[in-house]
Amino acid sequence: MPKIEKQNYKINYVDYGQGQPVVLIHGWPLSLQSWEFQIPAIVEAGYRCIAYDRRGFGKSDSTWDNYDYDSLAEDLHDLVTSLNLEKVILVGFSMGGGEVIRYISKYGDSNISKIALISSIIPLVKQKPDNPDGVPQDKLDEIYTNLKEDRLHFLKGFHKNFYNVGLLNKSVSEEQLDFDFSVAAHASSVATVKAAKAWMDTDFRSECASVKVPVLIIHGKADQTVPVATAGDQAAKLMPQAKYEVYDDGPHGLNVTHKDRLNKDLIDFLAT
Repeated sequence: MPKIEKQNYKINYVDYGQGQPVVLIHGWPLSLQSWEFQIPAIVEAGYRCIAYDRRGFGKSDSTWDNYDYDSLAEDLHDLVTSLNLEKVILVGFSMGGGEVIRYISKYGDSNISKIALISSIIPLVKQKPDNPDGVPQDKLDEIYTNLKEDRLHFLKGFHKNFYNVGLLNKSVSEEQLDFDFSVAAHASSVATVKAAKAWMDTDFRSECASVKVPVLIIHGKADQTVPVATAGDQAAKLMPQAKYEVYDDGPHGLNVTHKDRLNKDLIDFLAT
């Protein structure tokens, strides 16, 4: 697979198809492989589809530090410039929504055609007095502690909540859960912990005002990982130009559980 050469690490990516470029930014703690069902749909719809592994995840090299959103958006910018991409459509899933918004606030939108935020953390995960629907600090602290003390045990159960899997709800197969665990487990432990701090702590509310391009927001009402009230609902209010789609029974991982609906909504948006 091709790689973008950085000073002391490399960013792995795939590049398929022809046409207007669509760049996919995956969620935490997975890799570009999480776009398995979206990449073919985008390419077959006539677009050039590029997906990359965030530093420390998938087949990209890890660094010891610099997992803040400025650094991660710089990686995205280097990908865009290295490949000479124009009129780019950025699609961010979960944590990947942060790179999308930070990219625009830091580098502008002159080269960006439109953006899509899927199950995104935007604008703010953490509960605050002015964000009462966010995730409480003690819950975030618990996640952080569990990642540091027994990362693999935490990850083993994480994706059941990701897909809302329970005794009466088998939304994905055991094999899908096993695959996700394998991908997440093989990510850098340093990257997994430090990237988690980035999505837990970063407040993008003021940056959303810098977004002027067309926006698609898709969020699951049943999302147990990033609650819709603190994410999609707020993001839609902060970016009133956005087209906002709520999947009533959608979990966080709706890119898998609702792949056909998501692909149709996404392709329709790309074509408008």
